[in-house]
Amino acid sequence: MTRRGLWSGALALLLLAPEASLAQPVREAAAAQAFAPPIAQPMTYRVTTRRVSRSGTLISFALVYAVQWQGAGRGYRLDTVLRRIESDARPELVGKLTALFQPLVGETISYLVDAGGRSIALADPAQLWARVGQRTQEIAAAATTPEAQQIAALLAALPEAERDKLLTADIRALVAPANASIPAVAGDDVDIRREGGHRTVAKTERAELASGALDIDTLWTVDTATGLVLTERRQSWMRESGTDARTLVEERIRALTPGDPGAGPG
Repeated sequence: MTRRGLWSGALALLLLAPEASLAQPVREAAAAQAFAPPIAQPMTYRVTTRRVSRSGTLISFALVYAVQWQGAGRGYRLDTVLRRIESDARPELVGKLTALFQPLVGETISYLVDAGGRSIALADPAQLWARVGQRTQEIAAAATTPEAQQIAALLAALPEAERDKLLTADIRALVAPANASIPAVAGDDVDIRREGGHRTVAKTERAELASGALDIDTLWTVDTATGLVLTERRQSWMRESGTDARTLVEERIRALTPGDPGAGPG
């Protein structure tokens, strides 16, 4: 694999959209979901991806956000800051991922969300990307290796749609009415339960591949009072042909918890 290919693969790892699934779920009940996010309460939003490495071991990457909701007209504004990136991967790969997202670390990104939680948009995308572009160039200019220059070029070359995907995928996953992946209706492969103030939704998907089968198990926990997704766990398993043996190849966990994440490693 080329160096550019490695960085592109790392970018793709963190660009996986929440709606990426084997089948698009039904959304009839989306409008019935209450949406009342807590105002002016610091929260931590951690997005962790674990994936099988070339050596066969699972390595993890985590984006750690500080998030806080504010009222904005008839809707809401969500202010987020990517505080840090955590990983247990090899130092050289961690360095590439950190460099790739360094222009976003510490940058306040605001989103406008309508009263029902179904519409999410960047508050000022033009100014945001101007700031990020400037920081990218400054980081590249200060670097002593050509790798940083090429990473800056990768970010600068992202199409507008990919930029929006980069910055909104995790936020759409956080807001239940806007999360198109959460099934609204129970079925053979979907189980929906109400447990106190939480709604849990479990979904199982399967695809047949030449090497076996791919199973995807996803579990969401939604706070029914706020309409926020407290946890999402998505596990992808490879099943060997003719057996029930499964191997975990990827896991993504999104978790929302009270309190500020702080500035240092968590």
